[in-house]
Amino acid sequence: MRGARAKRSSKSGLPPGTLVHLGPETARATRVTVVNYDAGNLEQRELAPGEPLPRPPASGVLWINVTGLADTARLEAIGRHFGLHALVLEDVLNTYQRPKLDDYGDYLYLVLKTFDLDEKGGRLDCDQVSLVLGRGYLLSFLEAESAGFASVMERLRSGRGQIRGAGADFLLYSLVDAVVDGYFWLLEHLGEKIEQLETEAVERARPETIRRIHGLRAEGLFIRRMLWPLREVVNSLQRGEPRLVTAGTLVFLRDVYDHTVHVLEALESLRELMAGVLEIHMSSVNNRISGVVKVLTVITTVFMPLTLIAGIYGMNFRHIPGLDTPWAFFAVLGFMATLAGGMLAWLRRKGWL
Repeated sequence: MRGARAKRSSKSGLPPGTLVHLGPETARATRVTVVNYDAGNLEQRELAPGEPLPRPPASGVLWINVTGLADTARLEAIGRHFGLHALVLEDVLNTYQRPKLDDYGDYLYLVLKTFDLDEKGGRLDCDQVSLVLGRGYLLSFLEAESAGFASVMERLRSGRGQIRGAGADFLLYSLVDAVVDGYFWLLEHLGEKIEQLETEAVERARPETIRRIHGLRAEGLFIRRMLWPLREVVNSLQRGEPRLVTAGTLVFLRDVYDHTVHVLEALESLRELMAGVLEIHMSSVNNRISGVVKVLTVITTVFMPLTLIAGIYGMNFRHIPGLDTPWAFFAVLGFMATLAGGMLAWLRRKGWL
């Protein structure tokens, strides 16, 4: 949803594993950040293009974070260095992926989605996060900077919690947990927009309200499509892969699974509220139309006998009773006013006014 994106059709006819970036057309440079840490030390630096990549350490954790996917040659070099399958790199560059978990034996490949609000246009942006977990290392590939990843990096620098003393699997959990926690902000954002539209639909429904409602429903469907597979992904992850995920980390992954279920249940509730807002809008519009029709019906009903009287006295006959009487005109006007007042009183007594 961020800017212009390359089409899927641009890969038509190419062999599997061909590296073509399918994502937003941006000039954002590819940045590679290397973090080496253990319980007592942490080293962070940014690699320059062409600089050799480090190997996973004998002890501790190596985290390589790649931000910006435009430089396919640099990503291909990272893939060769860590022995990644060509299909993994292809999925990293194809940012239309849904959340998934693939087991390649020596490493796990995980795809997640993050959301951010464009403050200028008010548009919701969706970015892809790719994670590769191996023995002693973690690779992360981001389309853009992530606030959740920045918070994990801050925890690493400060040494808070047990992240510095744990392995790469715990780092994976921390990043997945940061992404899932970010969805609660997304739910709050959707909830606020639904409340605004609900108030607008009840108090002052306008033609553009229906457009905004349908836009919000489309946004909700897109978010649901991006997040619905996440439950199975986290469930597969927390069921345990003893080769790469330790028993101590599985406990925390089960907590992430609970958060994921909560997010999806809340998202379903918001979708039902969206449908309710549409029904409220339609009811409000129908009530307004009914009120207008009611007023027009009353006016028509009151003026119908008056029109009949005026029509009778407007006929071109030579002899009509009362035409030669000076006060006849005012008498007819008085009778018409009395008739109209009587009909209004009768309509009010019936409760139709």
